[in-house]
Amino acid sequence: MKKIIIICGLISGTVVSVSMAIGMSMCASNPDYEGSMIVGYASMVLAFSLIFVGVKNYRDKHNDGAITFGKAFSIGAYIALIASTIYVATWAVEYNFFMPDFMDKYTAHMASEAQKAGISGQGLKEKLKQIEKYKEMYKNPIYFTLMTYTEILPVGILVSLVAAAILRKKPAQKYAA
Repeated sequence: MKKIIIICGLISGTVVSVSMAIGMSMCASNPDYEGSMIVGYASMVLAFSLIFVGVKNYRDKHNDGAITFGKAFSIGAYIALIASTIYVATWAVEYNFFMPDFMDKYTAHMASEAQKAGISGQGLKEKLKQIEKYKEMYKNPIYFTLMTYTEILPVGILVSLVAAAILRKKPAQKYAA
């Protein structure tokens, strides 16, 4: 079981991290690029499809074709945790070494979006204050890590729940002759 979890988690983490790196480089080179969030979440779902592969592989090849919801969910959650950890580590490297001005650009973009949405006067001042607070909090490594996990891990947990519900299977009943 550990081997399945590790292999599926590493592949899933690699897929989502490469996709994120490509998306962020496209976003950095073209500030008007809007597809980053859509592509990002689609790549997460694609990467987390390996949860189905891992659970089904364990059920069919190592557990005589049966698996409980709890066991299937735990396998999926571990795969999601490994993939999410790789994603967080990749973002930490990308952010700190290749895109250290990301938060400046992001906060400027958020301020611009607030103005486009018609927020003005005191409302705009409050929004800008909130954006600056978020930017300051992002400098804290613990907050940075937790916020990055909240981008991806809930998607993995959701896919794990769906996989466990779909793939659970009771052991075959053996009848006495």
